[in-house]
Amino acid sequence: MTEKTTAQGPASYFPSIEKKYGQPVSHWLSLLAERPGMKHMELVGWLKAEHGLGHGHANALVAHHLGARGGMLGA
Repeated sequence: MTEKTTAQGPASYFPSIEKKYGQPVSHWLSLLAERPGMKHMELVGWLKAEHGLGHGHANALVAHHLGARGGMLGA
């Protein structure tokens, strides 16, 4: 019997983000890295307004980005 590992948390959204928007997750994370100093919900709003991402997808990317940086996850 083999154990199957599935992504959890924000990363669980990554396959659907790549499929829906046609860009690898690294593309979105690099865009977020270019916007230092913005808070979680500011970044979510920016991804939605400027790039047409849905709220859940934008939120997952921002949570992963800020979590990897040890940044604030609050609004």
